[in-house]
Amino acid sequence: MTNTVPKEIFTFFKKLEKNNNRDWFNEHKPEFKAIEVKAKAAYNYLGELMATHDQIEKIKIFRIYRDVRFSKNKLPYKTHFGGSYSRKKPELRGGYYLHIQPNNESFIATGFWNPNKEDLLRIRKEFEMDDSEMRDILNDKTFKETWGSFTGDELKTAPKGFNKEHSAIDLIRRKQYIFLKKYSDKEVLEDDFLNNVNEAFIKIRPFFNYMSDVLTTNLNGESLL
Repeated sequence: MTNTVPKEIFTFFKKLEKNNNRDWFNEHKPEFKAIEVKAKAAYNYLGELMATHDQIEKIKIFRIYRDVRFSKNKLPYKTHFGGSYSRKKPELRGGYYLHIQPNNESFIATGFWNPNKEDLLRIRKEFEMDDSEMRDILNDKTFKETWGSFTGDELKTAPKGFNKEHSAIDLIRRKQYIFLKKYSDKEVLEDDFLNNVNEAFIKIRPFFNYMSDVLTTNLNGESLL
């Protein structure tokens, strides 16, 4: 099993960026398929590493074909690989994502991309009641050095039913709870890249433990499972 990211990924995608059309891709499809096999092996290797410290229910590697039906960008192919790792539901919440793209555009992401209405309200209510545990996680030195702070969409003001002057309004007004970590092409091609990604994912655990606890209990701390 491949435990590194093959450098052919970047070479191929750089060529595809300049020739993003069906004729060129069909002509080079055997080359892509050979690279895709190696890429999937790398994603699965990372999944094996993660399975030693988390319960991964599903690994999904996204297809190269773009859905252009509702997009102004009509280019038919993605110029990156993307793969997600889903945790065991319903007790474990949150997800992981690995994005491999040339020109120093690679990154990993974790957190909550699109929480449903009920989960988002539950998270906001928790922060309204007590945000101290979340602050402790966000301010932890090791956590901060690895993941920085939240990114993603947020409201400009307080959501309906919440006080815009609340001390935790910076957390409450978020619509997404995401962390990103970027990597250069050089870093992605290093032998220990996937191990480094795995180590970063390990360090997100306090956040996932906290959010899983919140989303599987009511405001009184009683289990919903």
